[in-house]
Amino acid sequence: MTNRKGTLIVLSGPSGTGKGTVLKHFFDNYADDAVKLSISATTRLPRDGETDGVNYFFVEKEKFENMVQNDMLLEWASFCGNCYGTPKAFVDENLENGCDVILEIEVQGALKVMEKRPDAAFVFIAPPSMQELKNRIVGRQTETADVIEKRMETAKWEVQNISKYTYAVVNDDADMAAKRLKTIIDAERLKVEKNNFANLNG
Repeated sequence: MTNRKGTLIVLSGPSGTGKGTVLKHFFDNYADDAVKLSISATTRLPRDGETDGVNYFFVEKEKFENMVQNDMLLEWASFCGNCYGTPKAFVDENLENGCDVILEIEVQGALKVMEKRPDAAFVFIAPPSMQELKNRIVGRQTETADVIEKRMETAKWEVQNISKYTYAVVNDDADMAAKRLKTIIDAERLKVEKNNFANLNG
């Protein structure tokens, strides 16, 4: 029997690659109780149906700023006037308890986490092609042509960082991509440094 420490799995990729869809397939079909989805802290107000501590940790701006100053966040960013960040305490508590923690963030945030947690597994969710990525973003029918072009420019920069990641999963089919994510987690769990084999000594 081994006492395993959990792995932080950082999942990112361009907007429109279907990261959320892949994660939904994974948690619906392939996850076990030892995998947790990281919960972000945010200064925005809860939307209808959202629960504190489930969807987000909803905090006042003053508290969020205090978390930043006291190095309580793995990474953080501001977006549309609100702040979002990953609390270290939630991640570390689950890792120490032997749970793997999946953190879904933007590529920019993932690059920050690489500096702080080089032992994490970094998974890049890639589109089958840049044209397919554009088709998916256009298909949403939620953004103007200007916004779509900006997203594509950002995506080109994000894809250039793929070599910094541990794994790459092409999301050509969400269920297949979820299976690949399970394979990655299974492999991480078998790493010698993540397991305690003290019972084999002596």
